[in-house]
Amino acid sequence: MTQTTTQPAPSRSKPGKPLFEVADLAVSFHLEGGQVVHAVNGVSMSIYPRQTLAVVGESGCGKSVTAMSSMQLIPRPPGRFDRGTILFEGRNLLSLTEKQMLNVRGKDIAMIFQEPMTSLNPVYTIGDQILEAIFLHQDVEAKSAVEIAVQAMTDVGIPDPRGRLQAYPHQFSGGMRQRVMIAMALACQPKLLLADEPTTALDVTIQAQILDLLRDLQRKRDMGMMLITHDLGVVAENADVVCVMYAGRVVEYAKIYDLFDKCYHPYTRGLLRSIPKLHEKQHRLITVDQVVNDPNEFTKLPGHEHGVTPWWPGMTPPRDLAKSPEGDEYMLYEIEPEHWVGCWRTEYLESHPTRRPVIDYRKDDLGESD
Repeated sequence: MTQTTTQPAPSRSKPGKPLFEVADLAVSFHLEGGQVVHAVNGVSMSIYPRQTLAVVGESGCGKSVTAMSSMQLIPRPPGRFDRGTILFEGRNLLSLTEKQMLNVRGKDIAMIFQEPMTSLNPVYTIGDQILEAIFLHQDVEAKSAVEIAVQAMTDVGIPDPRGRLQAYPHQFSGGMRQRVMIAMALACQPKLLLADEPTTALDVTIQAQILDLLRDLQRKRDMGMMLITHDLGVVAENADVVCVMYAGRVVEYAKIYDLFDKCYHPYTRGLLRSIPKLHEKQHRLITVDQVVNDPNEFTKLPGHEHGVTPWWPGMTPPRDLAKSPEGDEYMLYEIEPEHWVGCWRTEYLESHPTRRPVIDYRKDDLGESD
């Protein structure tokens, strides 16, 4: 896949509020023995209709916890929402009761979970599992529900959809099971889809088919999508906006072209440098550790005389460090228009705060999607 592209013209301005917006979200897990794990710490992001936000990072960085929090699927205890808001169409999802969330979860916001091989219940037919989601969120008769299920199976490209409703998960291949998961998620016409590693354990050909399918359905339905992945090739082909996470924090947030053409945070640079390149002869691959363990990578960013230094947990903070009321040494700073970098919270940045990440941009608007 191609990871680099030429910079397009600026996107057309489209006034309006985000469909989905996370602001300063912090989620912790309180374990036995008093141990506290801060899985998500000050995360902010936004998604517009028909926009794909790719959330990138290594395992354990907080990608899935952020998505699960949006659906209120974090077990409490041990999980706890420490601060922040998650807005969907202007309503704070964290303030809703479980009964109220039932009207949102699966209906307005749907999620495709990791591992299609294990996400489906092996003792129920595919039809039973899709119909359960339909009956839960739509007031329809059984005959109408079956037709909705058949149409959902048709939309995701499953042959003989009516007959396959009677089949069990073990009778489907991995790619077909993932199509079933997508059909279940989209059967109720959600406005936002959270896709958590939707191509895990699938071969490259099937991965491409699944991603093409998601992109096509998104366009037809004007649906917003959060694409959680660790594959930068997938990001380059499918995302409009990219959020790079590490250790529960956002380290870089920008439009897809800006991130690949000019990234600022050393961790992002490390991810891009570690991608194998067919046109270059390399005896050994560059690793992310080689970049993030080099102090020379974490110097003040050029063009900022007051000092903007990328945040990193293993590096010594600057002398003019300033902490937030919660004791946080990190902040997300808009270093260029619509381009944010995770930085040390210095006295200067503390007195010059910037807005939270909001980017109303889609490659489709410029004919750049394919």
